[in-house]
Amino acid sequence: MTERLYYTSDATEGTARVLSCLSDADGRYAITLDSTLFHPQGGGQPADRGWLGDLPVEGVTVRGETIVHTVSQPLPIGEVALRVDAGARLLHARLHSAGHLIGQAGEAYGWQPVKAHHWSGEGRITFAGGGALPEASALLERVQRWQAENLPRRMTFADGLRIVGFGDLPGYPCGGTHVVSLSELGSVVITQVKMKKGQMIVSYDVA
Repeated sequence: MTERLYYTSDATEGTARVLSCLSDADGRYAITLDSTLFHPQGGGQPADRGWLGDLPVEGVTVRGETIVHTVSQPLPIGEVALRVDAGARLLHARLHSAGHLIGQAGEAYGWQPVKAHHWSGEGRITFAGGGALPEASALLERVQRWQAENLPRRMTFADGLRIVGFGDLPGYPCGGTHVVSLSELGSVVITQVKMKKGQMIVSYDVA
């Protein structure tokens, strides 16, 4: 099992121990570590980018309870430096946090978020169980109100789940990365609100 340091730490640099280095069918190498700062692709969020030592990390995925880091060359067993691309991490965190707030805004109109995709240029939250579609401006107004209050991130752990919320807003079970407070969120843009097969889909991005 890989210890997921990003669950409780916002650090983008550190060290870990290489536990195994296996060749993949595509000629690259799958590296497992005892702990990692790298968020893997999943949960609606893309993988972190960065470096193990001097090697660029070309992919981060989950295999069972282990997080696998894909690189182009083998690494020896032992200590290695971790460096996450801080700019890409902040973008992913902003997108994921904005998605949570849009989920909260949709709930205020009777909709329940059921699926999320927090990728730049294609962010969207899918809701079920509501009535009339709210205007994009109405959803955005709620998000901007919470931003003006600069609500802090809140993380708790219960029954094996990590719960992430902001201020006194209810949290969602989540394994992703998030801004420390909403002052880091920046400009949120809701590009479309539409109905598809009885579900509300809110498309969004961060500027």
